[in-house]
Amino acid sequence: MSRIAEAFAHGKAFIPFITAGYPDLETTRQVVRAAQENGADLIEIGIPFSDPTAEGPVIQTANVRALEKGITTDMVLDFIRQIREDGSVTVPMVFMTYANVVYSYHEGGDGDRDGQDGSDRGRYGFCRKCAQVGIDGLILPDIPFEEKDQFEDACRCSGLDLISLIAPTSEDRIQTIAKEAEGFIYIVSSLGVTGVRSDITTDIGAITAKIREVTDVPCAVGFGISTPQQAARMAAQSDGAIVGSAIIRIIDQYQEQAAPHVGEYVRSMKEALKK
Repeated sequence: MSRIAEAFAHGKAFIPFITAGYPDLETTRQVVRAAQENGADLIEIGIPFSDPTAEGPVIQTANVRALEKGITTDMVLDFIRQIREDGSVTVPMVFMTYANVVYSYHEGGDGDRDGQDGSDRGRYGFCRKCAQVGIDGLILPDIPFEEKDQFEDACRCSGLDLISLIAPTSEDRIQTIAKEAEGFIYIVSSLGVTGVRSDITTDIGAITAKIREVTDVPCAVGFGISTPQQAARMAAQSDGAIVGSAIIRIIDQYQEQAAPHVGEYVRSMKEALKK
């Protein structure tokens, strides 16, 4: 069982999303620790990117502001290394990022394999570095299932789980995607980009039932969840809930003092999943 799968081994999992470097890396450090201390089972870290196509305006703005502060991929990797080495964060962590971030990554020296071109070095170098600093998996929302083999081998060589996404539009492909899933399956609750929604109408139970016919890999629901009631309803039909925009809104409000407020929010969400 991978470390990511272990996050689901003791009941419904709560997974917060946090944009690294917004408003600064020290605040991110405090927020990540507060999330773990208050019950987060797995933490999703967003690497700031200039064109985060899956994100709504709240997380897009966080990306822009982090980039304006000069946050780079290497800085985020070093940040993860620090919080792993000091022992303050022990829960599994995954990166949520985009293909271009991985393709364009340049670690010192040549790639591990003869004949690798620049994009190969980017993929293998990035995944190798992720594993070295303590990342457990990778979510790439802009990579279609049919193209995931471009990243699958690089992840496998470094011991990372490449997280599969299943959306309401996946339909006939749900079981095809689920059969090859590892770590956990990210069920996208709603069409469009991330962001708080007042109502989620997708039949998550039907999607989960199709997944369960072909795999026992746990699945968690994200996109649009913001309240304990929504989280409990989504988790009741799956194995966990993922929340991003609502957490970034708290950070928007409290900035450098956000950690205790995020911690309180995470605790309320985790408690809702236990009921």
